[in-house]
Amino acid sequence: MAEEPLNILLIADSSTRARLVREGLGTAKVTQVTSKDFIHITKSIADLRPDAIIMDCENPDIKIINNLKLATSETPTPIVMFVEGRDGSLAKEAVRSGISAYIIDGLNSTRVQPVVEIAIERFNVVKTLQGELEKSKKDLEDRKTIERAKGLLMEKRGVSESEAFASMRKLAMKESITIKQVADKILSVASLLGDNF
Repeated sequence: MAEEPLNILLIADSSTRARLVREGLGTAKVTQVTSKDFIHITKSIADLRPDAIIMDCENPDIKIINNLKLATSETPTPIVMFVEGRDGSLAKEAVRSGISAYIIDGLNSTRVQPVVEIAIERFNVVKTLQGELEKSKKDLEDRKTIERAKGLLMEKRGVSESEAFASMRKLAMKESITIKQVADKILSVASLLGDNF
């Protein structure tokens, strides 16, 4: 089964350079907008939900990078920038801002497709890693909450760690909620009752 052609949003002001990008993308569906209309760019990203955004910009500046970051804040999307300027600090800022590929002096039709495909893959890898990191942070916070609640039960009720956890698990099963939710309830009640808990 053939893969769906890429859906690309091209931000370009030069028709000559835009043609090179289109040639390099082959069968991809390309929608072109100019860099001057930031509101239209943001709307196009929301409407088209492109697989990637390509920005062809001879001399980018930090404002352009910040605008792209803002435009994709609601709809994270891989971004490829083809630039002519060789400002190294700007390249670093672009990568820190989430630009997936920042290609200096390299707009060549034969390079466009591979660069975009690698940028999409890199974006997906980073997105997966960020998701795993967020889940790990949440799991750690959940464990801390459960441990605090368990410690409170041990202190206030004079039970062992295993007995405190068993009580929490039993309540979780009875109410069809998670142990974390039980821990939240215990901590909330303890906060309300103070020394009377």
